[in-house]
Amino acid sequence: MSVSPAPSLGKRLQDWLPRIVLAPSLALVLVFVYGFIVWTAVLSMSTSRLLPVYRWAGFDAYERLFNQPNWYVALKNLAIFGSIYIVVCIAIGLFLAILLDQKIRIEGVLRPIYLYPMALSFVVTGTAWKWFLNPGMGFEHAVRVITGWDTFRFDWITRPDMAIYTVAIAGIWQASGFVMAMFLAGLRGIDSEMLKAATVDGASTFTIYRRIVIPLLRPAFLSAVIVLAHMAIKSYDLVIALTGGGPGNATELPSTFMYSYTFTRSQMAVGSASAMVMLMGIAAIMVPYLYSELKEKNR
Repeated sequence: MSVSPAPSLGKRLQDWLPRIVLAPSLALVLVFVYGFIVWTAVLSMSTSRLLPVYRWAGFDAYERLFNQPNWYVALKNLAIFGSIYIVVCIAIGLFLAILLDQKIRIEGVLRPIYLYPMALSFVVTGTAWKWFLNPGMGFEHAVRVITGWDTFRFDWITRPDMAIYTVAIAGIWQASGFVMAMFLAGLRGIDSEMLKAATVDGASTFTIYRRIVIPLLRPAFLSAVIVLAHMAIKSYDLVIALTGGGPGNATELPSTFMYSYTFTRSQMAVGSASAMVMLMGIAAIMVPYLYSELKEKNR
């Protein structure tokens, strides 16, 4: 009976090197991501106010959270912003992807132009759109000067009933190119022979997209919804740079509510509770997605 030789030192090092390289990153993720999630959960069930106090209070902070009128304003604003943001980004992204998929000559020029906004930080986007939407120096002022239309008004950013839509406009401008890239990758992965066969059978372009292309883009649609919903829930810097949460609290979102109650209103337990509710909202989106992906992979 032969005995296999022991692996050499080089072979052992080759096997362990990836683990050694990844160990520091894994340790940092465990501490600064999952560790702080656990810490936030502990604070949300404490009596913490200005500073952390590890005195058990059960779900008192959650009860106080859902008794705050501003919290419901933030949830309402998130519903408005999130729904517009997701639907319009997907519509524009799909349209641009279909446009570029026609193999137009200037695709190489248009693609980076559409993707450029995503390369900017949300702070830069918010600041730029704040200037653009400012009635005294932005779009409204330019239209009045150029056209002489003195009664033209576009002052949404200063109106409490319309300000949340300006946040959606800025977010859509930044994310639509990214969604376009997702759909374009999906379109380029569709078998062209299938589309040619449908054309030979007499199917119109509209029918081909409705019956073949759009159903095959289901994974891209699902991924786009997941990514955009995640970005909408955690939007903070865009709102702060664009409107500061105002006028009043007209553009307050759960993320800005969490920051203000934790760091400016000395209600750390309530702020932590709002953070945990946001985390549960993201988990409610991500867990079914991951489950479906794993189920599909196992099949």
